[in-house]
Amino acid sequence: MTGPEKAQALRDRKGGARIAALTAYDYPTARLLDESGVDLLLVGDSLGMVVLGFPDTTHVTLDHMLHHVAAVARAEPTAITVGDLPIDTYPDAETALANARRLVAAGAEAVKLEGGVRQAEKVRAIVESGIPVCGHLGMLPQRVLEEGGYHKKGRTPEQVEALHEGAEALIDAGVFAIVLESVVPDTAAELTRSLAVPTIGIGCGETTCDGEVAVVTDLVGSYPWFVPPFARPETDVAGSIRDAAATYVRRIRT
Repeated sequence: MTGPEKAQALRDRKGGARIAALTAYDYPTARLLDESGVDLLLVGDSLGMVVLGFPDTTHVTLDHMLHHVAAVARAEPTAITVGDLPIDTYPDAETALANARRLVAAGAEAVKLEGGVRQAEKVRAIVESGIPVCGHLGMLPQRVLEEGGYHKKGRTPEQVEALHEGAEALIDAGVFAIVLESVVPDTAAELTRSLAVPTIGIGCGETTCDGEVAVVTDLVGSYPWFVPPFARPETDVAGSIRDAAATYVRRIRT
């Protein structure tokens, strides 16, 4: 299937089988996750923290994203590969389209960007060029500095109205799905019921949206220095690595 066909297939699952999405940043992880049946692989700018050691996503560049998108694409996954447009790479429609095309040339089948109403025309330009777009509303990590931290969204009537307005603008512009991040559960559930495209939640409660996306390092326990309160690790890769390395060190030294 082509990227647009995969995107349409996910959009058609609105209200049906829930969407399972995970981040991936390299070839072997992408292969393993795809073999496990995941629906969507997000090459997220979260790689800034969990791969590159930056304090937040605002340090991630387009070159970083191109490098990691290409690595994931070499796995030739069945899942749709979505690449994040990092901060400052979509200030206007023309630039957004040019950089979306660079991500696609590196191997992405769709792109994701953060924000609602003010991003709609950029989304429209990208979609009309034939590149699927996933939206992202709620807590926007690329705005962490201007907002003074990470805060739950959808608590007040004004925030709820803004989320609805942003979502409808993105849908009108042609997104195939919308990630909702750190939106309070009642609001996330309300948005999910009312919107025409699938919502993919993270930090919104696992049953409030049409699907869920998790950061793979949270899922497998390979980044123990910070684990979000909503994360549900399924294993302890960090512990296994430490044990294996310690065993190796003892073997070599003795």
